[in-house]
Amino acid sequence: MPALMSHARELHRMGPANNDHLSAVRVALSVAVPGLFLILIGRPDLMMYAVFGALTGMYGRNETHRLRLKHQAQAALFLVGGLTIGVFLSVHHIHSWWLVLVATLFAGAGSLYADGVRLRPIGPFFGILALGACASVPTNVPFTTAVLIGAASAAFSLVVGFSGWFWRRTWAAGAGRDVPVLRGPHPRAALDRAVLVHAARYSLAVAAAGVIGVLSGSGHPHWAMAAAAVPLAGADLPSRVHRGIHRIVGTFLGLGIVAVVLFPSPLSPLQYFPGQTAEVLAVLVILCQFPTELFMARHYGWAMVFFTPVILLIAQLAAPMDPGVLVMERAIETFLGAVVGIAVAVLVRAPRGRVVT
Repeated sequence: MPALMSHARELHRMGPANNDHLSAVRVALSVAVPGLFLILIGRPDLMMYAVFGALTGMYGRNETHRLRLKHQAQAALFLVGGLTIGVFLSVHHIHSWWLVLVATLFAGAGSLYADGVRLRPIGPFFGILALGACASVPTNVPFTTAVLIGAASAAFSLVVGFSGWFWRRTWAAGAGRDVPVLRGPHPRAALDRAVLVHAARYSLAVAAAGVIGVLSGSGHPHWAMAAAAVPLAGADLPSRVHRGIHRIVGTFLGLGIVAVVLFPSPLSPLQYFPGQTAEVLAVLVILCQFPTELFMARHYGWAMVFFTPVILLIAQLAAPMDPGVLVMERAIETFLGAVVGIAVAVLVRAPRGRVVT
């Protein structure tokens, strides 16, 4: 009973603040500028590509300018890579089982890459999400245009992340992240095995969730695959279980916001701007990105409350569908995917050894 209460308290605990508002402003600005540009030229339906490129700003949040530039460039390569693969699949109408196979391979390779360059946020989740989301909507512009939108948005995020240097003019040459040390016999081999097991864990979770998503008849199996990757970013088993629960609860609360926006009612802002649905949705995407990043490092569940509208509204902009079906499928796929991710975290353990950072 005491252990259960301890886990319950941990689920509700808000992490300490650490200049979260600065990172949130950078990310919101990275989304807002390309998003507003697309609204001005009458193409808010292309915001999906801009948003995934702009997520570059989520990386390197409290690092020196030199480290942030380096790590955001590494993240941009990964995010735009996932986006590019997704757009390629969409353009060539490659869906269903092929999408599951490609996402599975990308999850494993992405995990190796993320661990190799020590991405923060940890793991390949955002790349997997970009791949699946872009593959699952029709591409209404040429392949190169969609990729260039994502790449330009990522490049702008790099500029925003580095802009503070022009005021401080500090350059920490030689700075780097702490590298974990695995104690025990043959530590290097043990660390390599841990990285490989982690990649295999991601591939297994994404594959299993994707198979379930396809067999369920959902039009969005990529939501289950992305949700399955979420728990695996935790540092240990309890934190992985907590992340999975945060993903489910936060998504369900976020779906409440989506329902208020999309379902006809006096509470929906769409009722007050007739004929401007796309523009209103695009603005809401921009507004929701700030609280997403504000809570991302402190409480993953609260971050998901606001990130869920971001993902669903950009999907609705790209390929409108019945709001009831959208909300229901998102709820089901997220629940199934998160449960699969937790199960894989429990069943597939890392090799023995003690990591000291």
